[in-house]
Amino acid sequence: MLTIGELASYAGVTVRAVRHYHAKGLLPEPERDHSGYRRYNADTVVELIKIRTLAESGVPLARVRELLRADPAEFAVAVADIDKRLRAEIRQRQRHRERIARLAAGDNLALPPEVVEFLDHLRALGVDERIVRVERDGWIPLAARSPDRVRELIARKRAQLAHPQLVDFYLTLSAALDRTDNDSMLVELVDKVAVYLTQLADEQGADYVGGDIEPSLAELLDTLAFDTAPPTRRLVELLRRQGWTGWTKLDRVDPK
Repeated sequence: MLTIGELASYAGVTVRAVRHYHAKGLLPEPERDHSGYRRYNADTVVELIKIRTLAESGVPLARVRELLRADPAEFAVAVADIDKRLRAEIRQRQRHRERIARLAAGDNLALPPEVVEFLDHLRALGVDERIVRVERDGWIPLAARSPDRVRELIARKRAQLAHPQLVDFYLTLSAALDRTDNDSMLVELVDKVAVYLTQLADEQGADYVGGDIEPSLAELLDTLAFDTAPPTRRLVELLRRQGWTGWTKLDRVDPK
């Protein structure tokens, strides 16, 4: 026979919890013995462990009371339902953990994995973080508005990045970010880009170079790029003289 303190210790709860379960009518309270103590038997230990386990699983005490009175079959069904709920909560919490982990990873929170991989590849090539941010800021609204096109467009980007000219474009633009608008490096970059775009258009077609992006979205992405890296606006102005216009959506024009 156990005292209330021994019962609580054995079941892994506090004495206060035992008294609370007494008050709620979940656990019978034995009469005091001749010494003035309440003594608990093994059956009470089992009942208390059931109460504790159900309560810790999020079962309301009113429902715990019902389950303690249920027959074995009903109790087994209820336990199966509780287990199902707990497994669903575990999966949900795992998803929350993944999202929390992605918060620390920055780009991972708002972008598909293939885009994050592309941005990391740019960083590995030595592209200035401001240019990477221009790319990132463009992909976020694009992925939000046209998620079904992300794989197609990122595959195109990967293919283009296999061209040394495009890698050189990213690296030269990175170096030109802190130069003046009339810096010769920016002018030389425009010459290189114009040659590359012309070759690409001849090989793949104008639509491939233009990107087939909705005009209103292209305008938004251009604004983001110009705000993040102002030299890109000057680059577009110079590029028009070489027969190309636009940033997100490139089009051929008559040189001026």
